[in-house]
Formats: sequence, C-alpha cells, structure tokens
Amino acid sequence: MRNHWRIAAFALVVAIARDARAQTAEIDATVIDQQGRPVADAVVVAMPSDPNVRLPAKPRDDVVDQIDKQFVPKVQVVAVGTAVTFPNNDHVRHQVYSFSPAKRFELPLYAGVPAKPIVFEKPGVVVLGCNIHDWMIGYIYVSESPYFAKTRADGKASLTNLPPRAYIVHVWHPQITVAEEKTRKTIDVTPGAHAEVAWTLDLKPEASIRRAPVPGQGRRY
Repeated sequence: MRNHWRIAAFALVVAIARDARAQTAEIDATVIDQQGRPVADAVVVAMPSDPNVRLPAKPRDDVVDQIDKQFVPKVQVVAVGTAVTFPNNDHVRHQVYSFSPAKRFELPLYAGVPAKPIVFEKPGVVVLGCNIHDWMIGYIYVSESPYFAKTRADGKASLTNLPPRAYIVHVWHPQITVAEEKTRKTIDVTPGAHAEVAWTLDLKPEASIRRAPVPGQGRRY
C-alpha cells in the first residue's frame, strides 16, 4: 500500500510539472556572424512588448572570477539588482574597476575574495578592466528583463519558462557593430510553443592587447 501511494504521488508531481510546462513558452535563438560561424557569448534578451506588463524581480548573487589573469566568464549577464562577487584565484593581486555609466566602481588591489560584492542597480553594459593587467577585459550585461540567456559555443541559446505573450527580442555582443536596438525582433509565443529566432551579426575584430611584458623587461605581473 505504501508503494502504491508513492507511485501515485510521483505521478501527481509529474502531471503538475507537465501542466506547468504547457502553460509556459520557449524561445530558441541562434546567432551567427557574417561568415556563417556560430557566435558564442551573445546575450539574448526578451522584453514583453506590452509596456504595462509587470516584470518579476529576479536578482540573485553571481560571480565573475579571475583565473589565469582573465575574467571568467568573459561575458556575464545578470538581472538588475544582482550582487556580483569578484574572487581572485590568481597568485597575483588584481584591481578590478569599471568606468561604465551603468556602474562605476573600483576594488582596491586585492587577493582572495573582496569583503563586499558589487550590486548592479541599473541596466546597461558594464566593461570590466584591471588596473594592473591591461589585457584583462570582461563584460557584465545588466538586463532590465528577467528573461535572458547567453549563446553557447554552437551559437544557440534558449529562453525558457516564458509567460505566453508577445516579446521584443534583441541581441548584444561585445564585438557587435550596430546599436543593440537595431537587432530587435517581435516574437509572439503561445502556451507550450517553441518559437525560433535567428540573427546574423556583423562583428568587428576582437581587440588584442599584449598579454604580458617582454621577458626580462619591466616589472613582474
């Protein structure tokens, strides 16, 4: 009898989960460059087209690491209000900063984990740098909408558990050559639907900064 109730309870949970998925929608995005190659680290954001829709607040703690004198991940996407910690896992000290209008801050030269995270209160792109290592460049995309995803190495990303409605979907990438607003597309998704959207982005070459000083010259990094 006990096993019977367990099976019945499991079946009920599965049915509830299936019903919940049927009431939401999904947008599958694909991003390629001008040469047809998949684009990784493109941020895809869906904003309800109805400006009166109240967006759920979904800030959460997040991390941008420093490993091998690089920001990891190089591109991070967070919701407005998210607190981000910048641990330093290198054997040298870093001094992380940003002069971006969306968030200006500076963490004094440190090793380990800073005492306090940085809270990103305004939407926009925040460019990260290190005052000690000029080649260290990272990006935090602060999204006003909680519905976002970042493309993988195959250029694909999925925005899941979307309330069914019309969305304005757009994409951003550090090397994009046009204004983000010009990538906007309107997608209307119904319950249980998997809508598809694709972009071909014209990307500029990635800026290359010499990673380390010439051996025997200058100070140690």
